[in-house]
Amino acid sequence: MSQDKFTAVWVSHTSINDYLHCPRAYYLNNVYKDPKTNHKIQLMSPALALGQIVHEVLESLSTLPVGKRFEVKLTDRFEKLWLKVSGKKGGFFDDETEHYYFERGKEMLRMVSNNPGPLKNLAVKIQQELPYYWLSDEDNIILCGKIDWLEYFPDQEAVHIIDFKTGKKKEENTSLQLPIYHLLVANVQKRKVAKASYWYLNTDTTPVEQELPDIIKAHDQVLQIAKKIKTARKLDSFKCPHGESGCRYCRPLEKIINNEAIKVGTSEYSQDIYVLPRSNTNNEDNAIIL
Repeated sequence: MSQDKFTAVWVSHTSINDYLHCPRAYYLNNVYKDPKTNHKIQLMSPALALGQIVHEVLESLSTLPVGKRFEVKLTDRFEKLWLKVSGKKGGFFDDETEHYYFERGKEMLRMVSNNPGPLKNLAVKIQQELPYYWLSDEDNIILCGKIDWLEYFPDQEAVHIIDFKTGKKKEENTSLQLPIYHLLVANVQKRKVAKASYWYLNTDTTPVEQELPDIIKAHDQVLQIAKKIKTARKLDSFKCPHGESGCRYCRPLEKIINNEAIKVGTSEYSQDIYVLPRSNTNNEDNAIIL
């Protein structure tokens, strides 16, 4: 089958996670478009806003020469970027909640500044704005995603995958994140993958190394789920496993469709951004952008 990016089904760690949690949530996050704007939708929350800005600060360092990465204080970068999510734009409906998340972000970045570890070493920056490759030519499926950091080991001509975690929950052993990242890194650049780590910025001063997933098993596992997503899209079948009452993954998104959310802007990717009034600001489920 000839490759056609425009007819292919694109999957990522985030969209696969959506589907595994709830097909209806997958539909609302990845397929649905507002009939008035023809834009996809995104539900912003304080935890997501925090993760977005911390990631943006840290990922920007990989484009700088090693000696220049910490010339500007990370907290200064954070304060400037925070304006993008301040107030209702980040789901903050009172100063106390915003201050809590703002200070959490600054504390994480102070920790990194004091313990830069791999961030002071050489890094590989993938040139694609959105790294992707053909997971299956035959099935017309593309796997895509952004990698937080690739530390470069010149003596091995290898890389170290590092994923920044700004939430309080530890990644589960059954997560497909590292299998997907291993596949992506192995296929979008030429260096071998030597190791992979999570860096829990809330609690750890150094990345925590994980077992590197078997790449063949990862391919088979991810492709199997991607095929189910392709079939669901073809049949337009996206039912919540909990029925019409919905679940914790799709119910908040349904509020957007039902005009119960507040639109606060449009993202650089032409998504209409919404927030829920007085939502649970302690919810850490959406703390990370991948």
